[in-house]
Amino acid sequence: MTEFPPHLVQCATCGVERSTDGLPDVCPICADERQYVGEGGQRWVDPADFTGRIELTEREPGLWGIDVLDGVGIGQQAKLIVTDGGNVLFDVPGAITSEAVDAVRRLGDVHGIIASHPHMYGLQSAWSHALGDAPVYVSTLDRTWLGYEPAQLRVWDDTIEIVPGVVASQPGGHFPGSVVVHWSGRDGAGVVLAGDTMFVNPDHETVTFMRSYPNHLPLSGAVAERIAAHVGRYEFDRLYGNFRHRLASGAREKMFASARRHAAWVRGDFDHLTGPG
Repeated sequence: MTEFPPHLVQCATCGVERSTDGLPDVCPICADERQYVGEGGQRWVDPADFTGRIELTEREPGLWGIDVLDGVGIGQQAKLIVTDGGNVLFDVPGAITSEAVDAVRRLGDVHGIIASHPHMYGLQSAWSHALGDAPVYVSTLDRTWLGYEPAQLRVWDDTIEIVPGVVASQPGGHFPGSVVVHWSGRDGAGVVLAGDTMFVNPDHETVTFMRSYPNHLPLSGAVAERIAAHVGRYEFDRLYGNFRHRLASGAREKMFASARRHAAWVRGDFDHLTGPG
């Protein structure tokens, strides 16, 4: 039986945890222009009522995806990086079960929990509690979005090495404190976990840069190229988004090409392709 921190509920639309103390009428994360309130209006749920399943899938050696089936929230695929120096949970699931915790524990001790941005906070306090009070890293710029403060909160800026070889930094964009994580990968070729800092498109060859994905608000070309330059400080071959898509090879150059394309479109370079003026 999973034990939850006291006074914990979650928003049914985004799946993010929130304290019942001073519970707002509407989830602030969903009321923001980057998200939305569900058609039926605001609904808060008890995470203990979850009856779905949580599945772990090995995406590549040392990297596991964690999917919540039949749950509330956005439906992100969390990622678990497994290293000799400790494991890191990235983009936290919006549900938790004893079976899932046991499966994660069997892969090694989790030394850090980190979300790419507030939409991905999920049940980070509950996961931290279940994983031996693993520290939860939240960027200073996005701390105000916390609806429930983890007991083991670690607020950070700029760049941090969570465990040896797993480095998080903040290129911003989607949120001011939006985070990416770089890991060398078992083969040494390099992996970036991008969250929503850039979104892997269904073609599995390009990424896009948006302020709001559900509401289709683009970032400027300058910001897209700034994000790419920041992430380009790392050497990497593969890039994973916060769902199930990835760039399976050549990801660094594909990212740069995507940023250039994005900038060209929003600058108006291709307006001649849109029809008569």
